[in-house]
Amino acid sequence: MAAGPAAPRRLNVNVGVLGHIDSGKTALARALSTTGSTAAFDRAPQSRARGITLDLGFSCLRTALPPQLGPGPGELQFTLVDCPGHASLIRTIIGGAQIIDLMMLVIDVTKGMQTQSAECLVIGQIACQKMVVVLNKIDLLPEGKRQSAIEKMTKKMQKTLENTKFCGCPIVAVAAKPGGPEAPESETPLGVSELIEVLKSQAYLPSRDPSGHFLMAVDHCFSIKGQGTVMTGTILSGSVSLGDNVEIPALKVTKKVKSMQMFHTPVTYAMQGDRVGICVTQFDPKLLERGLICTPESLHTIHAAIVSLKKIQYFRGALQTKAKFHITVGHETVMGRVMFFSPAPTDFNEEIQENVFNFEKDYLYQEEYLSKDSKTSEENKENDQSGEVQLPRQQWALLEFEKPVTCPKLCLVIGSKLDTDIHANTCRLAFHGVLLQGMEDKNYAETFLPKLKVYKLKHKEGQVERMG
Repeated sequence: MAAGPAAPRRLNVNVGVLGHIDSGKTALARALSTTGSTAAFDRAPQSRARGITLDLGFSCLRTALPPQLGPGPGELQFTLVDCPGHASLIRTIIGGAQIIDLMMLVIDVTKGMQTQSAECLVIGQIACQKMVVVLNKIDLLPEGKRQSAIEKMTKKMQKTLENTKFCGCPIVAVAAKPGGPEAPESETPLGVSELIEVLKSQAYLPSRDPSGHFLMAVDHCFSIKGQGTVMTGTILSGSVSLGDNVEIPALKVTKKVKSMQMFHTPVTYAMQGDRVGICVTQFDPKLLERGLICTPESLHTIHAAIVSLKKIQYFRGALQTKAKFHITVGHETVMGRVMFFSPAPTDFNEEIQENVFNFEKDYLYQEEYLSKDSKTSEENKENDQSGEVQLPRQQWALLEFEKPVTCPKLCLVIGSKLDTDIHANTCRLAFHGVLLQGMEDKNYAETFLPKLKVYKLKHKEGQVERMG
C-alpha cells in the first residue's frame, strides 16, 4: 500500500513574553497571535478590571517554517506564554520560565530597564537560551525625535546585556497598540511584522525528549458537558498517549486519558514541549486549577532537600545559614530554611559533579554562602598571605521546607526574598540551583541527615599562665 503524503511538520517553540508591569506584554501577545488558546488573554475577572495579566496566558502565532529549520512544507507555531509582570506574581513567572525556549523581554521605550525587567533578565539567564528585546510603545515618542530616541535606548540596552549570556541579542522597536488601551482596534500595530521575522530567525529546534516519565504543568482546568474534564498545559518531560493513566499527585488520584487536543486538533500522542488539552472523566475541575500531572508515582513529595546552588550576582546582601527564603521547586513556592556547606578546603578545586551528590565525602559547614564579598572569605583572605580568596567551585545547601512539596527529581530550584518591598529597586532573586536529593521521610532529621557528613572547623585559644 502506497504511503500517503507526509503530514506537514508543525514545530512548536515556546516564547516567554516577560517584562515590567504595564510595558505592554499582553497587547504585544495579542498583536502577534492569530489563534487564541483557552487560557489566553487575562481570563481572570480581577485581571480584566485592573488591566494586568494574573496568570500565564497562552496564545499562538503560526507562520511558515523558516529554511534553517529543515526542508519541506511545514508550520512553525510560536506558543506565546504571556508571563505576569507584577512583582508579587514572580512565582508564576518562575513557573513559566521552565517551559520557555525563547524569551521576549518587553521594555517600555519611554522608561527603559525597570526592577522587574531586571528580574526577568535574571530568570531568563537561568532558564532560557535565547532572547529578543522588544522596545514597545514607540508611538509615545514624538515623530521628529523617534528614531534618535530608539537608537539611544537600543545602545543602552546593548550595554546592559553586555555581561549576560544574551550579549548581542536582537533589539526590535514596536508599538503593539498605538494610542494605548483606549484606542480603536483599527489602529495598525507598528513593527510587529518585522518582529515576527526576527522571531523566525531566532527559532531553533529545541531538544525534545519523549523518553522518561510524563510530567505536565496544568494551567487551566474546566469541564465540557458530555465530554468530561479538560486539563490544558505544557508537557515538561516525557510523552503521553491516548488511554494512558496519569496521576494528579497533589490529590493522589489516577485518571485515564480519554481524548487529547492540540490547538483544537484531536491528537493521539503528545511529547515534551507540546501545549495540549487532556480530557479525563469523573473529575471535578475545581479540585485542580493549576498544578502537575504525571506518570503514576513518578514524582516525590519531600520535606527537605540537598541542592547544588549558585548565588545570583544582582542579589544584594549575604546568603546566611538559618535564613528563610521563598523556595520555588517545580511549580510550587514554599518557605524554607537553608544551611550552606562547601567541600572540605582541600577539595575546593575539585571537578564539579553534575546532578549527583556524594554522601561518602566530608563537607564543611558554612555560616553563609561563600562569594567574593562574604565575611568568611574576608577572614580567609587575612589568613592567606597571597591575598587571593579561595572559593570552592561548587557549593550546596540543605533546604528544610515549612510544608512538603511535590516535584520531579533533579528539578530547578530558585530561592528569593519575595517579602522585600516590591517598589524597592532591588533584585529579589537570591540563588538558583538543582535539586540533587529529596527527603521523603517526615522524620528525615533522624533517618536521613545522619548520612550527611558536614563538620564545623573549631579552634581554641588559651593564655600561657606560667612557664615551667
